[in-house]
Amino acid sequence: MSLNDTCTHRRTAQDEAADTQLTADNFAKKAFKDWPNEAGFSGLEEHRGPIELRVKGSIPAWAAGALYRTGPGLNSVENTSRGKFEVSHWFDGFGHTHKFDILAAGDIAGDASSVVYSSRRQSQEFINTIKQKGWRSGISFAQRSDPCVGIFAKMTSYFCPSRPQINNNVAIYQNCPGLASDATEGHRSNTKNFVVTTDHNTIQELDPKTLTPLGSISQSQRLHPELTGPLSCAHYQKDPETGDLFNYNLAPGKTSTYRIFRVNAATGSTDILAAISEPGVPPAYIHSFFLTDNFVVLCIPSSHFSWNGLKIMWERSLLEAIKPFDKSRRCQWLVVDRRHGRGLVARFSTPAGFFFHSVNAFEEYVLDESGEKRLEICLDYVGFETTSIMTGLYYDVLLDRNDAATQFWINEQGQRTASPRFVRQRFTMPIEGQEAREAEAREVMSIPNPHAGDLPTINPAYACKPYRYVFSTCNRGLATVADALVKTDLRTGDALIWCGARGHSPGEAIFVPRPGAVDEDDGVLLSIVLDGSAQKSYLLCLDAKSMTELGKAEADFPIGIGFHGFHAGRGY
Repeated sequence: MSLNDTCTHRRTAQDEAADTQLTADNFAKKAFKDWPNEAGFSGLEEHRGPIELRVKGSIPAWAAGALYRTGPGLNSVENTSRGKFEVSHWFDGFGHTHKFDILAAGDIAGDASSVVYSSRRQSQEFINTIKQKGWRSGISFAQRSDPCVGIFAKMTSYFCPSRPQINNNVAIYQNCPGLASDATEGHRSNTKNFVVTTDHNTIQELDPKTLTPLGSISQSQRLHPELTGPLSCAHYQKDPETGDLFNYNLAPGKTSTYRIFRVNAATGSTDILAAISEPGVPPAYIHSFFLTDNFVVLCIPSSHFSWNGLKIMWERSLLEAIKPFDKSRRCQWLVVDRRHGRGLVARFSTPAGFFFHSVNAFEEYVLDESGEKRLEICLDYVGFETTSIMTGLYYDVLLDRNDAATQFWINEQGQRTASPRFVRQRFTMPIEGQEAREAEAREVMSIPNPHAGDLPTINPAYACKPYRYVFSTCNRGLATVADALVKTDLRTGDALIWCGARGHSPGEAIFVPRPGAVDEDDGVLLSIVLDGSAQKSYLLCLDAKSMTELGKAEADFPIGIGFHGFHAGRGY
């Protein structure tokens, strides 16, 4: 049976070459032109609800709670003072947050009785500002320049946007320490706050019940006065035991400064674990990082900003300010102690490349050649050969406007440079007191698309621990965005690939463990799937062991193809 067929496919490591070739052949045949997905990007509406969805099949009652999702919604603004405003890049689509309440009538042994949906736009004030001005001011991820907006507008741009320009649309988190605990209008007693983040230092809070935006504040205002840099990670890391939150803050300049910090879950206080400011450590676009039991690990990929980051102010675009990819710019890795206040304890490098998403990281002790016990850290992520994937996420490419998908995926060889692969780097920590400046990590695992993909998730109980399974979205070359879900077995290299019908585009799969489960993959996956032909979406529930469908909850309208989310259990 062909991997192009609709079913769940079981593939082994021996099938990698054939499936990679099939993907290349599908791109070469322009199969994406027959995969409708426009409804997931354009004309998206807000549904404040609650709207009860049609449940077919079964969703287990123990998965009851709420699935929260966030990502881009509208990609244009009609009737501005200068006509229609078009958003150029998917990452700049206006924030839209979704909630699926999974309700169970009885105990956890049965099935969920209903699924209720609601959504809320998070950037309405920003949209109103654009309607008034006719264009967007401030810094975007990749908004193309408007020739009618001249040099004066560029000179008056600045990093920290005023409140109406907030457009947080990447990730959503529950109970972030260091924030006010009464910002949710007295909702549930064990929910202190919900926040939406992006790669800016602004934190946007919202009500977990209504999804109403409650305000925004910068890291320096709320967490620590030294966190003044405009850039930060959309993907926080949390200690799975203490709940402490970790992130970095980047202040570009003549000598840029990375501040790696921790927010204490018990006290709400923030500590700067390390401030790294060296001429050889360049400012770069970084979307995620790594956490182990003892370390915060920051990888500076080959996505360096020009003019020491100051070009961002001139271009008003992060992507336009990134230097052209250069293989000589190796990835730099910085290892920071998070337990004993020792700051930067190691650094190493790997070949040039780029990544959006870390997957997991953990520590292991091994014996070296002399029989001495040494600590090694394993760092897993979804890697790309170059930074070109960011260009492939312009709306023109995603929607194949004016043959832009052909230009990127075929003529510009995006199928090669923008194809994801699972990567594991392994690094031996230096003996305490010795900092190895010229050290290198070893790449010990690589699994290509479609046997592994992007938007990776794992069983959250295995964070910072050795683990076996990764769930991600992959692309068989049939679409300009994900066209399948894949479960990757890191022990055997095998893959289970769920492939829906033509035009069914899945989003990030969230793992929900079965209560009392022993096996790592004993649970379900929840993913929002767009049926591009019908222009409707549904919440898909897969058995995580077999990657087969258990049930779905169908909407009568499309829901935006978004980025990230999480599942909150009963009593969230």
